[in-house]
Amino acid sequence: MNIVRKDIDQNNATLTLSIVKSDYAEKVDQSLRTYRKKANIPGFRPGMVPVGLIRKMYGKAVIAEEINKIVSDELFGYVRENKINMLGEPIPNESHQQPIDFDANEDFEFIFDLGIAPDFTVELSKNDKVQSYSIAVSDEMINNQVAAYTSRYGKYVQEEIVAEKDMVKGEILEMADGKVNESGHKISDAVLTPSYMKDEAQKAKFVGAAKGDIIVFNPKNAFENEAEISSLLKISKDEAKNISADFQIKIEGITRYYDAEINQELFDKVYGEGVVNSEEEFRAKIKANILETLSGDSDYKFGQDAREMLIAKFDYLTFPDEFLKRWLLATNENLTKETLEEDFPKMIADLKWQLIKDKLTKSNELKVEVEDVNAYARKIAAAQFAQYGMVGMGDDILDNYAKDMLKKEDTVKGIVERVAENKIFEIIKKGVSLDIKDVTIEEFNKIFEN
Repeated sequence: MNIVRKDIDQNNATLTLSIVKSDYAEKVDQSLRTYRKKANIPGFRPGMVPVGLIRKMYGKAVIAEEINKIVSDELFGYVRENKINMLGEPIPNESHQQPIDFDANEDFEFIFDLGIAPDFTVELSKNDKVQSYSIAVSDEMINNQVAAYTSRYGKYVQEEIVAEKDMVKGEILEMADGKVNESGHKISDAVLTPSYMKDEAQKAKFVGAAKGDIIVFNPKNAFENEAEISSLLKISKDEAKNISADFQIKIEGITRYYDAEINQELFDKVYGEGVVNSEEEFRAKIKANILETLSGDSDYKFGQDAREMLIAKFDYLTFPDEFLKRWLLATNENLTKETLEEDFPKMIADLKWQLIKDKLTKSNELKVEVEDVNAYARKIAAAQFAQYGMVGMGDDILDNYAKDMLKKEDTVKGIVERVAENKIFEIIKKGVSLDIKDVTIEEFNKIFEN
């Protein structure tokens, strides 16, 4: 067995593997003996089939199988031992590889093309500048969150007089010639809200009405589309298109929603009992939560800008473009040459970023520990609860939620990658100069519109 490496340039090389009969003969004989033991051929007892017949029947396939194993083991073993930073996988050479004939030949030569990653070192410098955004928390943002909490934790109260946003409940009856149409539509326990009515005259009939009043209104005039009419009258949309009659409703119930008061009860519901004890502390806690969210947004943007800066910094790096294109087309059956050419610059940028991250990981001996993964999973859990206004969740709840998340292999893999990248960005932050810019949330959002 002999392997010869030939460097074409700094990114391309070939490996030639020369295999002679002595490299595979013994393994072939062992495999054929195994086939003989298992072979079930008419006219022969199990295990008594002549070796010559077994060789004639299976010899070519066994030789091919054993040689393929040798080639694979030796090829990747050579790459590991010589610490070749290979891109993709070796692929057969198209120019010099001769046809392989297992019937006529006993010695074989295999030639493979290798794509080699560029050799470079990542050294961060204070001459490297990356924009960093400090997003201000405005009073409006705090007020909006306070309003969101008071709305979320409010309550429904039964009233006697209808206001525009109230829910009015009652029996709806279809009218004809100013009277109830006995064969018309009848809807028990119907619910409507005057504020949803497009017609002010129809809306005015309800606002100020009292419980027990009978209101005559016209659904076709009151509502904007058939969907609202069909929902109110519990009929199909097609039927709703033909509704033109007046209807009456006897008001049986008036339900109004009241926002929660800003008091200790609200504080305890939002953050847990006794965590916040005054409106000042409540607003301060809200501000801290908003800052945490905005910090995450700012870090995301920093990551984009840091990636872009480092990719540009190593713009001089060269890659085995033609090799990579061949390899990508060979390993992605749905990839077309046209799509590959269009997407290739982005692929090279992604590859360059991956190599940069690998360099930073090794030079800084970065590791992702189990504690890092658990902490990040809890952070995700807390963020998901917060989307529904559920903040200040207990540690046991977050731990259990995170534990369920980490049962999924793909989720764990994604978290590990995210944690590793976050550690890399922290290294970058310490190693470069930060051009800190104070912005409002509106200014920050506009950055992503460009």
